[in-house]
Amino acid sequence: MYSTAHSSLELVREPYEARAPGGVAEGREPAPRADSFDGLEQLVGVNLARLRAERQLSLDALARASGVSRAMLAQIESARSVPSIKVLCKIAGALKVSVAAFLRRHATSGIEYLPAEKAPRVVRSGGRFSARALHPDTPPASAEFHELRIAPLHVEAGVTRAPGTTVNLVVSEGTLEVHVHDQRQLLATGDAIVFDADQPHALRNPGNTEARAFSVTVSAETPPRWHVPGDARRTDAAG
Repeated sequence: MYSTAHSSLELVREPYEARAPGGVAEGREPAPRADSFDGLEQLVGVNLARLRAERQLSLDALARASGVSRAMLAQIESARSVPSIKVLCKIAGALKVSVAAFLRRHATSGIEYLPAEKAPRVVRSGGRFSARALHPDTPPASAEFHELRIAPLHVEAGVTRAPGTTVNLVVSEGTLEVHVHDQRQLLATGDAIVFDADQPHALRNPGNTEARAFSVTVSAETPPRWHVPGDARRTDAAG
């Protein structure tokens, strides 16, 4: 909503005089690219090899534990094959990780520590608005988590996002007024709201003290293929 490059509702906690550091947060390794199916194969293979090495398992040992053949495991690690979900579930169970661990571009162990002092921060509107990302800096992100701060009596306009994008916001200190088109909702400490971010929106702090909140922005699937059957597409096109 309140953009730090591409995010929504990013009013966050940071001293007003702070300035945003450039680039990616320190201490983060560059994310591997997965621009194609070849990239996806590489990503899954690298993650599998690292997870197996962390657990000091040979290919034979992992094959016995997972029920997946040694040959298949070797093909996956060398990016010569993309396994099915069923196969990934077997391997994940043997390694005691989530299936998502094979698709991550960060934290192949399933955990990533995000020190407060190294988090990407943005300060806008003459220092009356600031934003701190609480999610890994590895785009594209399907969900964004931000700590939010806005100065007394300040209004921060939101960035209109893609259709289907939603924001879930909760106020942790003070009060906030959420504007969506001509609708207004006042939120006290502890109140939460969910709204569509693909329309004009803004936050206003009506109080005389700084307000603090947390927001989660969830992007829509583009395109939402599973919602549009092939027959419907052809019918729409014909019409």
